[in-house]
Parts: sequence; structure tokens; C-alpha cells
Amino acid sequence: MTRKRHLRPEEEALWQAVARRTVPLHRPQVSAPPAPARPERPANPVSQPVEPFRIGQAARPGAPAHDVLPGLGERIAAAPLAMDRKAFQRLRQGKLVPEARIDLHGLTLDQAHGALTGFVRRSHAQGKRLVLVVTGKGKDRDEGGPIPVRRGVLRHSVPQWLRLAPLAPLVLQVVEAHRKHGGSGAWYVYLRRQR
Repeated sequence: MTRKRHLRPEEEALWQAVARRTVPLHRPQVSAPPAPARPERPANPVSQPVEPFRIGQAARPGAPAHDVLPGLGERIAAAPLAMDRKAFQRLRQGKLVPEARIDLHGLTLDQAHGALTGFVRRSHAQGKRLVLVVTGKGKDRDEGGPIPVRRGVLRHSVPQWLRLAPLAPLVLQVVEAHRKHGGSGAWYVYLRRQR
């Protein structure tokens, strides 16, 4: 047997307030007003002749390509010149002979980073100014996926390592090597003078 509970006056007032604001789930069907009539289109519209045009006529000549990031050689070449201009020109022409070289072929990234750091620090301590870092051009490992894979992991990593500590204070300029010293598979590293 259940007892029927009677609401107190304040509960009754609250229930009445809620009941007044409640919207029923199923409203009675009310007919919608008729949709406005669409204006009639002329049966035979007069078409304007299309002026002759040439595809691409509005394009700006010499617009930049949609390459997000320029190639590594272009970025290194665009870096500000930190060394003597005359020595830089001789370096670009391959007329300066490197005083030491290191070949990073066949090394993993970890091995190459350690070897490069030690080599540059020793060369700087010995007072050498120009060293050659051979990375190779790298293997083409792009498997045709949606995201292109850079060719030559070491080739792209070495300039970045040279711009970071502990090598950045020792390096004055990084330049792609001349063809007779390895071309795009090697880097000239011009070191600062010892203090």
C-alpha cells in the first residue's frame, strides 16, 4: 500500500511554474502557410556572348612557385655572408684547399653527429680555418607516399648541426662544396679564428 504524499504550498507553486513553461513533445498538427510562389523564368532567355579569353591570361608572370621550402642548397646560399667576400668567392670557385676532411658515409645519425662534433672541435683547436665535411648525396628513399621524403638524411642534418651548440660558436660559414671537392655531396665549413 502506497501513501499519497501531499505537496506543500511552496512545492505546489514551484510545480505550477514548471508546468507553465513546459512545451509538450507532440504538438497538434498546424498547417504550414503556403510557400511563396517562385517568379517565373522567361522561356527563352537572351544569353550574352562570352568574350574570348586565354587560359592563364590574368596570371602574374613570374609568380613564385608553390614550393613551401626552398632546397637546402638555395637556403644555404641565401644565408648572410659572414666571411671575407674575396675569400668567399675563392671558396665558391674551389680555389681554396680544405686543411682537413671527414667522410660521414655509412654512419648512422648518432655516429655522424658525434664524429662531426669531435672533428670540428679538434680542427678549431688546431687552428684550421677550412674543413671539408663529406656527407654524400644520399639514397633516394621516397616510396611514393603522400608526403615526400628528403633525399640524403646526413646531407640535410649536417648544416643544422653546425648551426647549433656546441659547434655554432666555432663555425663562421657553411657553403656547398665545389664540384672538385664533392659538389652537393659535401660541405665546406669555414671556422672562426681562435681567440
